[in-house]
Amino acid sequence: MEILVIDDHPVVSRGISQILDQEHDMRVAAQAGTIDEALLLLRQRSFDVLVLDVNLPGRNGLEALPEIHRIASAMPILIFSIHSEEHLAMRALKNGASGFLNKENAPEELVRAVRKLAAGGTYVSARLAEWLALEVSGRRQCLPHENLSDREYQVMCLLAAGRSVSQIAETLHRSPNTISTYRARILAKMGIRNNAELTLYAINNRLIASPPAPF
Repeated sequence: MEILVIDDHPVVSRGISQILDQEHDMRVAAQAGTIDEALLLLRQRSFDVLVLDVNLPGRNGLEALPEIHRIASAMPILIFSIHSEEHLAMRALKNGASGFLNKENAPEELVRAVRKLAAGGTYVSARLAEWLALEVSGRRQCLPHENLSDREYQVMCLLAAGRSVSQIAETLHRSPNTISTYRARILAKMGIRNNAELTLYAINNRLIASPPAPF
């Protein structure tokens, strides 16, 4: 099978390729660092599986899922992210992903996930499957950040990680005023007063890996 990897970190992308290329039935046929690069590749040729990061410069992976499906409707997509699976997987699966895997998992898990998607299946970890069962049954209480849109969620994670409004605006190719509007909307929806509280919330709920480094 031929695989397309989309990740803006060359070291990570190379590592994914090394893991998958070791398998006799897998080959990373192309790599991209942005959604625009990936869409260009998808218009030129077909792939059996797409391994997609979420945090990308410009449009993020979640936002791009509908457009990717319009170009390659039959291609399964595995979201491969540093974010905790409980809080991002539901968004990804609702937007059309076929599987979700956290980057903390062992390399063997990535191989297993890609192979299952290529065979027409879906992939979630046992832990995530239990979480989704609670979600479907209505026995899980919704958390404040789950009411955010995909773009609001992306901005929220960047704010919580210590990025300034101007830095986020540059990363997402939006104006600072637009990001400030998103910030105000996020704080209001979540009932949070400032960025410090937002960071604490994100850490406690495993939305970011660690507190932002001081400047």
